[in-house]
Amino acid sequence: MVVAMTTDLDTFIASLPKVELHVHLVGSASIATVLELARRHPGSGVPATEEELRRFYTFRDFPHFARVYRAVNALVREPEDVATLVLGLARDLAPQGARYVELQVTPYAHHIVGMPAREVTEALDLAARRSLEEHGVEMAYIFDIPGEYGEEAAKVTLDHALEEPPATLVGFGIGGIEQERTKYRDAFRSAFAAARAAGLHSVPHAGEMTGPETMWEVIEEYGAERIGHGIACLSDPRLVAYLRETQLPLDVCPTSNVCTGQIARIEDHPLPRMLEEGLFVTLNSDDPPMFATTLAGEYRVAAEHLRLGREQLAQLAANGVRASYLPQERKDSLLAEIALAR
Repeated sequence: MVVAMTTDLDTFIASLPKVELHVHLVGSASIATVLELARRHPGSGVPATEEELRRFYTFRDFPHFARVYRAVNALVREPEDVATLVLGLARDLAPQGARYVELQVTPYAHHIVGMPAREVTEALDLAARRSLEEHGVEMAYIFDIPGEYGEEAAKVTLDHALEEPPATLVGFGIGGIEQERTKYRDAFRSAFAAARAAGLHSVPHAGEMTGPETMWEVIEEYGAERIGHGIACLSDPRLVAYLRETQLPLDVCPTSNVCTGQIARIEDHPLPRMLEEGLFVTLNSDDPPMFATTLAGEYRVAAEHLRLGREQLAQLAANGVRASYLPQERKDSLLAEIALAR
């Protein structure tokens, strides 16, 4: 009976058309993709056999995750490597029912190793075309400032977004260590204002590593239209009321929050309560292979550990579509498919 129920749940999750709104370029690199990069760049220190790489990739704790992330990031040396990451993500997501991705790219990471912005953009454009043609996954991009690198990172990210944007650039964000942002606040506020004036959507991370004050900051100063994580909101009743009234989407990544130590146990994750409070929540994977998860796996976690029913899973899938920056016609088509899957 348990096997039958499990299979039935897997079938239902697979039937849901999905979008992925919170996933990072380097953090999306699966074993197959990293092997390709490691063999392309021998002597990098990253294992070049599958068995060794699987041991290296197995999540242990946050410091180990950071070390793995840095090691993989160091393999991204040429525009071809950027395209390999994007295509690897599309290949991995397609069997999970993913149709559309808003992939978070950090131009500063490519800038500091000497990649010209134009060549990075060409790689992103090529990869987006091939992702759709070869895997049926539509790829859009969000340019993300690594907050701890301050004013220079903000300038590099903004200049790339305004002067050499990829064709499907839809958003402008900020990630990294939230606690480090305060001293660069003016530079970040200015960068977001310029990006928004150019027509990019404001999609910052906030309320993951810090409290609700960071969420208020991105709402009031960066014009946030969607917030990455946002799990700290529940400690501020005024913020909860604001989020409920405005239906500002929160892109939640449960397994990531546990792995990075923001939540002690998956059963303690605030996602169910956020839904009970009437908040607009989407479900995402963040850095999936590094946290031993997948986008479809997050739906399974929501069902098995957070006790969400099928109607709630379908609602999360629909929320992702509505919160995306897809054209309305594409949204309507995907929402109709989700309605049939229910």
